[in-house]
Amino acid sequence: MPHATFCCPDLTTFTRLDELGLEVIGQRLEPDRAVLACRVVDPDDWCHRCGAQGKPRDTVVRQLAHEPFGWRPTLLEVTVRRYRCTECGHVWRQDTTQAAETRAKLSRRGLRWALEGLVCQHLSVARIAQALGVSWNTANTAVLAEGRRVLIADPARFDGVRVLGVDEHVWRHTRRGDKYVTVIIDLTPIRDRTGPARLLDMVEGRSKQAFKAWLAERPADWRAGVEVVAMDGFTGFKTATAEELPDATAVMDPFHVVRLAGDALDRCRRRVQQTLHGHRGRSGDPLYSARRSLHTGIDLLTDKQKTRIEALFAGDAHVEVEATWAIYQRMIAAYREPDPVQGRARMQAVIEAISSGVPGALTEIITLGRTMTKRAADVLAYFERPGTSNGPTEAINGRLEHLRGSALGFRNLTNYIARCLLEAGGFRPQLHLGL
Repeated sequence: MPHATFCCPDLTTFTRLDELGLEVIGQRLEPDRAVLACRVVDPDDWCHRCGAQGKPRDTVVRQLAHEPFGWRPTLLEVTVRRYRCTECGHVWRQDTTQAAETRAKLSRRGLRWALEGLVCQHLSVARIAQALGVSWNTANTAVLAEGRRVLIADPARFDGVRVLGVDEHVWRHTRRGDKYVTVIIDLTPIRDRTGPARLLDMVEGRSKQAFKAWLAERPADWRAGVEVVAMDGFTGFKTATAEELPDATAVMDPFHVVRLAGDALDRCRRRVQQTLHGHRGRSGDPLYSARRSLHTGIDLLTDKQKTRIEALFAGDAHVEVEATWAIYQRMIAAYREPDPVQGRARMQAVIEAISSGVPGALTEIITLGRTMTKRAADVLAYFERPGTSNGPTEAINGRLEHLRGSALGFRNLTNYIARCLLEAGGFRPQLHLGL
């Protein structure tokens, strides 16, 4: 029995050409694509210069790549009529701007499909170009231009930013040119629990001046609204924040603080290994065998790992490693303390313990103590604003690494920044809502 809502097949509606002011008048299936013959619905036969009615002169055919159906490339062959004014002799053709931009090779629906595929489905430009039946350069140029126009160039994407994350990112692994960029992340949705973090912008280089110049370009009222900046241990980000955002709180996130202590533990372990055995760690050496167990929190150790660490510290040969390991574990325990007040007190005690009176043999702890004392305010600020972390920033960095791998690398930084913003700029909801 036919369904009540079914109607006669309408290829124009099915391919959504009615949105573009076109009508299908024929079709042809080729082995690698579908070709739709179309005409412009609006006759547009009134002179654009004097207003008199024109007479048909001839026709031209304009070819546009349309959104694919069933991953079969769809080509529109649009017959465009040309007119000649009987009064002033002016010649014009039917207006097709509703279907596509002037001189564009993609229809507006095809361009929309490509942008959604890039942002929402995370397709590569090569896959999009293949589905549209156009060259890579044509697809890349059109999609990036449209993405900049409707998404990246929208000034509203900077609205409501209260928490920033900043970090460096390697955008290419070559010896020529600067391979670093500074990434700025909006962490406000994480703090407010309204959504994931999003990439706000990227600037060339990793320095105080790069981040400071980006902040200086923002309006004064926007800078005044930023409350927190999460960062790693790089002092350039700290000084740029202090100069351009004097009212914002700088927070050194737990990941980088614990990594500082973990690096000190590794350096101490390698030094003691070299002193005792005269060579780097090898299979069977106690310090080398326990290298991963040493970086595991005490509450997460298995019975086998506990036995290995107890045997490692049974004698006095590894006492320096034991002292450094104890500091590392105390830092982890401070961050895992459920009560932020107690966690802050425990971290404060660790900083005070390693800031002075450390035996000279514990060179790694002395170096760590200098760094922690210098950045004590930033480290302790985390406990006053729990949940402020650069972890989401590192997660977005991982997404950008995946993007670079999917594209087999980038050579143009401008294109890379645009692709990264479309990939991780949080535009997916806007496209789903039909921006």
